[in-house]
Amino acid sequence: MNNKLFFTVFFTISILLLGAMVGPLNLVQSAEALKGQGVPTSQYGSATKGIVCGDKLCSEVKEEEKKEPVKKEEKKEPVKKEEKKEPVKKEATPEVKKEQVKTEKKESEKQKLADKAMAEKSRYEELTLPPRTIKTGTVTSSQDPGIGHEGHQLAIILPPSEKVYRGMLTYSASEDVQLVVLHGPLKPGEDRGQAIWTPDGETKYALTFVPVNNMAGTWHFAGNALAVHTMNEDPFSISYTVAYRERTLSDTVKSETITSSQDPGIGHEGHQLSIILPPRIPAYFGTVGFSASENVQLVALHGPLQPGVKASGQATWSPDGKTIYALSFIDRDTSMGTWQVTANAIALHTMNETPFTVSYSVATGQ
Repeated sequence: MNNKLFFTVFFTISILLLGAMVGPLNLVQSAEALKGQGVPTSQYGSATKGIVCGDKLCSEVKEEEKKEPVKKEEKKEPVKKEEKKEPVKKEATPEVKKEQVKTEKKESEKQKLADKAMAEKSRYEELTLPPRTIKTGTVTSSQDPGIGHEGHQLAIILPPSEKVYRGMLTYSASEDVQLVVLHGPLKPGEDRGQAIWTPDGETKYALTFVPVNNMAGTWHFAGNALAVHTMNEDPFSISYTVAYRERTLSDTVKSETITSSQDPGIGHEGHQLSIILPPRIPAYFGTVGFSASENVQLVALHGPLQPGVKASGQATWSPDGKTIYALSFIDRDTSMGTWQVTANAIALHTMNETPFTVSYSVATGQ
């Protein structure tokens, strides 16, 4: 009996527990099955998944999203450009310095080769000079045919030529004389203040007039004609010996008229310079005859000086502070004359800012 009663009680309790568990499950299913009150749709339960979004209808949520104000884009301030910073100069490395030294050596070698070639060319020019002519004579002067010189006397030694005469005259006259060299004829418009000689007003020569005012002497000359002159009406006689070469025009034999330009030398910016023969190696040896529109100074350059060589106090000239020449500066206080010179460059110079005109003849060589 007792066992029977025990199984009866156990069975009864099991039935009650099972009923308790089934009850809530039925409630969950019924909750899904209930339809919301007042909702005009036949759908309910899980079928309303696309209609209800949380505690609101999905359509209401979408309308709220549409009503959200559009945010205006904020104005962006223009980006300031970064200032360019100057690159910091780095010190050359030993390798770079070696390359620089090699480059300098190469440039030096090139310059040496160029100088050697120039020296060979100069030597060739010396060897191929036309033969020197030596002439001796005695002449009597006649009336000067130049316009404005009708009351003067003139003895022509070498007549006008397109080539350049360069040589030396030794003379003995019956009275004090002046020496004359002509440069030209000038091209139209080239007579700009320098002394002029013309036989007809059309063919014009620049005039180098040297008032030595003595009866005898020696003169080195360069020009397109050579004569001896007096300012008297009475004729004079002169005996002479002249040794000369008649040279064809070239880079080192010129007869021309030029206008000066600003001196390119450092410290000479307010001066004017006319380069007759530009810098070169080897040096020139020649004679210059000139006639300028104002008083000029003679300039000869020597060099350039080798790096590390100091000028030791003498005057120097440099276009850039690196290439330095020793300077011969001769102030004769005259606008015309002749000059026998040897140098690496030859020029005429003034200390004025305004340009000057110069007609000249130059010839180099022995």
